[in-house]
Amino acid sequence: MSVLSPSLHATARTETQPPRTLVERAYLALRHDVVCGKLPPGERLRVEHLKDRYEVGAGTLREALSLLMADALVTSEGQRGFRVAPISLADLEDVTNTRVMLETEALRQSIRRGDARWESDLVSAYGLLTQSEIDLAGSGSELWEQCNKNFHETLISAHDSAWTKYLLGILYRHAERYRHINWRLTAAHASGRDVRREHEEIFRAAIDRQEARASLALEAHVRLTHDIVKRQALPT
Repeated sequence: MSVLSPSLHATARTETQPPRTLVERAYLALRHDVVCGKLPPGERLRVEHLKDRYEVGAGTLREALSLLMADALVTSEGQRGFRVAPISLADLEDVTNTRVMLETEALRQSIRRGDARWESDLVSAYGLLTQSEIDLAGSGSELWEQCNKNFHETLISAHDSAWTKYLLGILYRHAERYRHINWRLTAAHASGRDVRREHEEIFRAAIDRQEARASLALEAHVRLTHDIVKRQALPT
């Protein structure tokens, strides 16, 4: 049995699941706006203003902001309230290195433990991701982000560590945040990167049970995102 608290489990719910409480609804809406940059890094989050924007009471909004603090997407200033977490090259590198460490090992374990259901789910997730890339002519859209997240989650779904999945969920959100920042700064799709090919390499190796090859392809994929964003002169 997982020792994760119900509130932490709530932060790991997928976008396809409707929120069960007002706190969860506010949390998901705020998280989306932080990750997508509608609430930019460093912005002060004034409860008296945001409660009308998100149509909840001040107490509900504070609870939602506290959940975002657990995700490290929001910081607290004591009596001065909340701010959107800042960004930096050092943070980007830390997020990338930690994600690589956890996600590649989780993929290895998932390949070892995965059954026929895992294979079927992975084929389906990869198919949806590929179709979104074809229909949208690349990455960067909200639909693509959902399909991309689902693909990465399915890759490691046969791993039985709830803590690993929870921590990777947080790290994925931070990586997604940097990708959105990168898309606003420059035409990331013009970098010459072939994301579809990267996903295919990861998928083929995973479905063929080649765990070393799959983990190397996954690491290269995650680090390339880091390298592209790093070139955009983010603050140090």
